[in-house]
Amino acid sequence: MYSTTEYGRDTIMDFETSAEHSMISSTATEIATEFGPEYWRNKEENGEFASDFWNELGEAGFHGLLVPETYDGAGMGMSELGLAMETLCAEGCGMAGTWYLVLTAGMATVGLKQHGTDEQKERYLPDIAAGNRNFSIGITEPEAGTNTLNVKTRAEKEGDEYVLNGQKAWITFADRADNMILVTRTTPREDVDRGTEGISLFVVDMDSPGIDVSPIEKHAMNYSKSCEVFLEDVRVPAENVLGEPDEGWWALVDMLNPERIGFAAAGTGIGKLAADAAIEYANDREVFGAPIGTHQGVSFPIAKPYARMEAAAQMRKKAEYLYEQGEPCGYESNVAKATAVEAGIETVKQSMQAFGGWGYAKEYDIERWWREINLTRLAPVTQQMAYNHISQEIGFPKSY
Repeated sequence: MYSTTEYGRDTIMDFETSAEHSMISSTATEIATEFGPEYWRNKEENGEFASDFWNELGEAGFHGLLVPETYDGAGMGMSELGLAMETLCAEGCGMAGTWYLVLTAGMATVGLKQHGTDEQKERYLPDIAAGNRNFSIGITEPEAGTNTLNVKTRAEKEGDEYVLNGQKAWITFADRADNMILVTRTTPREDVDRGTEGISLFVVDMDSPGIDVSPIEKHAMNYSKSCEVFLEDVRVPAENVLGEPDEGWWALVDMLNPERIGFAAAGTGIGKLAADAAIEYANDREVFGAPIGTHQGVSFPIAKPYARMEAAAQMRKKAEYLYEQGEPCGYESNVAKATAVEAGIETVKQSMQAFGGWGYAKEYDIERWWREINLTRLAPVTQQMAYNHISQEIGFPKSY
């Protein structure tokens, strides 16, 4: 057990590995071994969604880790989902280990179970737990970026319906999702006192008339499409509002911290995956009669960011713990995301360097992990926005 007091609250964390965590870790390792680097190399090159991997996650119960038992889920918490994502990433799946879980099993599940009506929970959560329903999350827009307060997609009330108009960008799985949790403005920003007011969330059926989806060409993770989504006079029932109209910001905040936790797991997971490959190579590759790993010029550049990854993982676990206790964890989630990403990127970079020219070859996968992990600098929130949050928490004035 570890106990500390900060920000006026007591934090008690248990560092012993539970039977549940051991089971999740071993199951994730088995799945990642089956769906290893060569599998993802082929999916990436062919631009194919990994349906068999998605289904395997469902069979293992990973899609339902956060779903309450009442709705056929495991009724577990963020620490279990974070462990599953990091292990999948580290043991062979790379970014896909987080990518295929964080949106539906993470963000959508949290939004629905904490803010959904009983009818919404009954309709969606059992399907999520079974792996039979895929959600996309419609936040980012061409002119708003990751600053959600600037979204311009409008939802206007007409009788017992809302009419949606706007555009979203970089929406993952929008080409194949059954539903989208869509962030809109029901009251324009210029008509509210605070930017957090006037935002509403909707659960939208993706086969609704008026929705057009256009995949964006990108240089990594083509085993899932990231898309522009155009909404023109899309009608949704008023009962599809998630949470309260005009108060969706607070429901969204509850969804964003798990997303940051997921990307922290990706940062350390991909970093460890690349380091393991480099360590194996450095033990096997001999120059002048000795493995290149005996040279500190090879080992230290990897060991240093690896140590920072270990520290970042502990902050992620703290964020997970606080989230499960219903405590504020925005600071911890942003610290975990920012530090895990920086340390993970440096670890992959130095691991690629250990391979020399072969680090650029597709057969060793390092170049692909380098492309994957660099997304985490920009999503789900830029490093700059994470440091903005941290700066304010430690006492600096707001800078944007």
